[in-house]
Amino acid sequence: MALSQPAWVIDLKTSPSSRPKAPSNVADPPGYSTSGSSKKSQKQITPPTQAETDDLKIKKAWEVALAPAKSLPMNMIMMYMSGNTLQIFSIMMTAMLFMNPLRALSSVGNTFSKFDGEATHGRLLTVKLAYIGLQILTIVIGIWKVNAMGLLPTTRSDWLAWEHAPVPLETSISNFR
Repeated sequence: MALSQPAWVIDLKTSPSSRPKAPSNVADPPGYSTSGSSKKSQKQITPPTQAETDDLKIKKAWEVALAPAKSLPMNMIMMYMSGNTLQIFSIMMTAMLFMNPLRALSSVGNTFSKFDGEATHGRLLTVKLAYIGLQILTIVIGIWKVNAMGLLPTTRSDWLAWEHAPVPLETSISNFR
C-alpha cells in the first residue's frame, strides 16, 4: 500500500517561480506589484573589491584583538571579590589570570593568520601589538592579585634565611572564642 503525499508537500517541493499563479478573485494588496519582485532578481550584485575585503579583514582583526579588553573589568571585579586569603577558589582564579594570557601570547600568529595577507600584513602589526598589550595587562592584574595575597617576596626576609620577618606594629585579636 503506497502512501500518497498531501498536496501541500508537493507544492512546497516545487519552486515558486515555476509554479503558475492561480487565478483568484482576491486583489493584490496596495503597493504590491508583480513586476517589482522580478526586478530585484535581475539586479546584479557586484563582488567586493580586494581593498574592501582587506578592510573587512582588518576590522575583524581589531574585534579579535580588543576581545580581551572586554573581559578585563570582569576579571578585576572577580579578583576583588574573591578576597586575599589563600583559598582554592582565589588560587585557581589567579592561576587562570596567568595561564590564559600566556597561552594566548604563545598563539598570536595562529590567532591572526586568517587575517594575514600581502595587503594586510603591514596594518596587522598594530593590531597584534594591541592584542599583546591587553594580554600583558591581564597578567599585570594577576601579579597585583598575587601581591595582595602576600605570595610575592617583597621584603628582605623573604629572600634571606638569616633575616627575621618584620614585626607588625599593631595586631587585632578576635573577640569570638
